Amino acid sequence: MAIGIAKRAQAIKPSPTLAMAAKAKAMKAQGIDVVDFGVGEPDFDTPENVKQAGIKAIQSGFTKYTPAGGTDELKEAVVEKFKKDNGLAYEKSQVLISCGAKHSLYNIAEAVFDPGDEVIIPSPYWVSYPDQVLLNDAKPVIVETREQEGFRISAAKLEKAVTKRTKALVLNSPSNPTGLAYDRKTLEEIAAVAVKHQIYVISDEIYEKLVYDGFKHYSIASLGPEIKDLTIVVNGVSKSHAMTGWRIGFAAGPKDVITAMSNIQSQSTSNPASISQKAALEALRGPQDFLPVMNAEFDKRRKYMVGRLNAMEGISCLMPVGAFYAFPNVAKLFGKSFGGKTIKNSADLAAYLLESAKAALVSGDSFGADAYIRLSYATSLENITKGLDRIEAAVKALR
Repeated sequence: MAIGIAKRAQAIKPSPTLAMAAKAKAMKAQGIDVVDFGVGEPDFDTPENVKQAGIKAIQSGFTKYTPAGGTDELKEAVVEKFKKDNGLAYEKSQVLISCGAKHSLYNIAEAVFDPGDEVIIPSPYWVSYPDQVLLNDAKPVIVETREQEGFRISAAKLEKAVTKRTKALVLNSPSNPTGLAYDRKTLEEIAAVAVKHQIYVISDEIYEKLVYDGFKHYSIASLGPEIKDLTIVVNGVSKSHAMTGWRIGFAAGPKDVITAMSNIQSQSTSNPASISQKAALEALRGPQDFLPVMNAEFDKRRKYMVGRLNAMEGISCLMPVGAFYAFPNVAKLFGKSFGGKTIKNSADLAAYLLESAKAALVSGDSFGADAYIRLSYATSLENITKGLDRIEAAVKALR
């Protein structure tokens, strides 16, 4: 009898964003002054009323198991959120509370994908999408999008990618890593293709609340009953309420899919933390005055970072409309060198900037777009200024 690691586990790699964060933290622990642009979480503290709800849950003894799929009251709050924010009507039986939006996405993959199924993923993509597909014995089909098209997959490209084995499309708007998002017209065209071919749309909307310049977020599920019946919407409180460590995400969709996801969760994690659920309840139902304050600060940083990047020779960057990432094109730096080492790709550039500029960021190859790098502006303006000063000097030093 042969023993060893399963093939599905061998097919995936650790999250590059978490790996970069770990490397930056290790350098900081050694006393090295590193500016971390790799972080994927708000640098704001969880709102006080939300923290107090968590503390109250502990003090009142709300520290036992809850139903595996989440408490009824939190599900009701999620139903209210979808109705208010997205014009979507769901029953509690169509909602699942999970241990973060990433967990929600993984539950979907386990519930929906069969061996040999194809899952269309537009690139640039969030790093975990392809690996979650692979872990469930399905095949990621990467469809490249172009900077000139706002990194959006078109209905025509989607139509071309669909085969008899296509099971789902993964849609992320606003996007990690690009910070760009889908307008209503493009979503309507994509929805028409999904309905025509009867494929699921997995709509990751975790950055929904973080939008700028008057951009209006639309959930593709809100565009009609037929597309709603095919869409599983994923969201959570991690980004909107600076609650990444609380680990609460949620999904809503067809009842049979949500039931399957709930059954899977009952055999894997059981319920999300009871304390975190009480905090998430307050995040959804309590005052929302925290959000415009955070958005205004992100907006200021966004404009400053993109302006600085575009002023650097060999770098160009689109202005993001959501999330807290800039995704500059750095292809013109490839082929340049420093100290006898040639920058051949985004990984080389990221390594060079970490070593020479003590600035941590994530290479674009991690997101399926090697001509780019990702910088997060979820750090103070002081840090952003210092880090960009260093990057600018390091770029100028290339020959």
